[in-house]
Amino acid sequence: MLTVEQVMASQKASVETLLGLTSKAFEGVEKIVELNLTASKAALAESTEHAKAMLNVKDAQELIALQSAMLQPLAEKTAAYSRHLYDIATGSTAELNKTFESQAADAQKQFLGLVETATKNAPAGSESAVAVLKSSVAAANNALESVQKAVKQATEAAESNFNSVTASTVDAVKTSTKKR
Repeated sequence: MLTVEQVMASQKASVETLLGLTSKAFEGVEKIVELNLTASKAALAESTEHAKAMLNVKDAQELIALQSAMLQPLAEKTAAYSRHLYDIATGSTAELNKTFESQAADAQKQFLGLVETATKNAPAGSESAVAVLKSSVAAANNALESVQKAVKQATEAAESNFNSVTASTVDAVKTSTKKR
């Protein structure tokens, strides 16, 4: 049976966790806003320089060369921006996952404690029901661990694919601009 102190401690821990998660979420948003402001300032400065350069173009060939020269750095900057945004998102997600895993582990410990208490106080003759309950808890724990491993592997595969696609895109743009 839970005491008032245990319930209050649980509520306090839940509120602290919520506040921590909210803080982490805002940190991620702040990083994205900072990234977007930096990228916007850089894009404005580069657009200004490009516009000035276009005003000095004397013929179509020079215009094509100017456009080609701008294309490769743009692709590289877009890839870098995407990578930075991806890093912010995965970093924030990792922090949230750590918190959720910690909370799940704590909840699991509390539940196992309740199961242990219940099994100690079980009436005589209920040994088979207790064994089934313990077996079910063990199966649920194994399933949870399997899901966590699968999510981790999927995340690693997604990151690998993201890196591969980004590198391929930049390489394709480099090849394309060299051919012109």
